[in-house]
Amino acid sequence: MIEYIILGILQGVFEWIPVSSEGIVVLFSNYFIKDLNAIDVSIFLHMGTFLAVMIYFYKDWIEILSFKKIELFKFIFIVTAISGALGFLLYNVSKEIVMGGGLLFLMGLGLLLTSYFQKKKIDFNINKKFSPWIVGLLQGFSAIPGVSRSGSTIFGLSLFEKDTVQILKVSYLLSAPLVFCSSAYLYLKDPAIVNNESLLALLFSFIFGVITLRFLLKLVQKINFSSFTFIFGILCILSGIATYFL
Repeated sequence: MIEYIILGILQGVFEWIPVSSEGIVVLFSNYFIKDLNAIDVSIFLHMGTFLAVMIYFYKDWIEILSFKKIELFKFIFIVTAISGALGFLLYNVSKEIVMGGGLLFLMGLGLLLTSYFQKKKIDFNINKKFSPWIVGLLQGFSAIPGVSRSGSTIFGLSLFEKDTVQILKVSYLLSAPLVFCSSAYLYLKDPAIVNNESLLALLFSFIFGVITLRFLLKLVQKINFSSFTFIFGILCILSGIATYFL
């Protein structure tokens, strides 16, 4: 039972950090829980952080769903459509292969680049109309264990947006529709995925999701975004290296 509580905590903490929560959950499951479809369970546990982001940003969701923030609604819709289609394809491929720490290492390099771009205030002058397509493709790759959804979207959003709080907020908002659809798909495919153990893990995923979400949004207001992405870039690289010794 304690293993499932830890699974929930890992999901709740790492979903918002630019380190793949799915990869961390799969890695833990492979070593400590036998006969478990780790990829499906890790995706299902995102429902806990889905509830966290819906409740934490409930005012934003009311405005988005009532079309008061129509541009943000369109942005989320396009990103979700693109990442959902790509993620579905990659999900079916990633089930058949083993993912190593190389992807975590690459995510770390991406975050270090983001840190550098932010520090030097490099502007790529990419037309903003392409932003939902680029962010959607990057988020779609997070279906592969080892690719961080938040890391990918933070990198993509930072190409078009300089407001650090807004980058994190939109990155977190983008998780909700994708997670809801993927969790619904998993339940329809295998209703047995909902059981006492997974619901317990889901509860802890929600609790620690809210706590970590609040902490990170306050933290990024106290340190510059370049430092934020640098710290988690290094963490990503160390995590990738560590997988080869576990």
